[in-house]
Amino acid sequence: MKCSVYIATSVDGFIAGADGDIDWLLRPEYAVSLLNGLSYEAFIADIDALVMGRHTYEKVRAFPEWPYGDLPVVVLSTQPPSPHETGHVRWMNGEPAAIVAQLAEQGCGHLYIDGGQTVQRFLQAGLIDELTITRVPLLLGGGIPLFGADGPEQRLRLLAVTQSDNGFVQERYAVQRAS
Repeated sequence: MKCSVYIATSVDGFIAGADGDIDWLLRPEYAVSLLNGLSYEAFIADIDALVMGRHTYEKVRAFPEWPYGDLPVVVLSTQPPSPHETGHVRWMNGEPAAIVAQLAEQGCGHLYIDGGQTVQRFLQAGLIDELTITRVPLLLGGGIPLFGADGPEQRLRLLAVTQSDNGFVQERYAVQRAS
């Protein structure tokens, strides 16, 4: 099973403002040029299911349109499901390794891991294989960090780095496993 992250951060490493706001990602000046590097469309084409936490799901559910089409989405939460589910969303609870094992048994070969706490939990469990981080040319000064302060040291191998005309810098890393 391969687990990958595809996410945008501010240059200072935040994925959202302190209140979960991501409007800073949607500024018109960022849409004026194509993204160089691994496009979201190319990335998502190889994904069997998306795994996210409840907070990320609640944020995405508020979008005007569901952005994931027919891609199966797994929401990790100890709370009961929200009443307004789409047909491709299911809820699971458990440790990351158990979630990965269950999804592998169900035929998934490549998972997209999304949301700050979920990414951190899967990294701490040693389950993330690849990180694609697109840095937006902005300092938020605070908010929800992509990486927590409590995670273990993890060695990364740079796969690619690209720059786009709008100032975005995309870094792709393979997570190296301890020998």
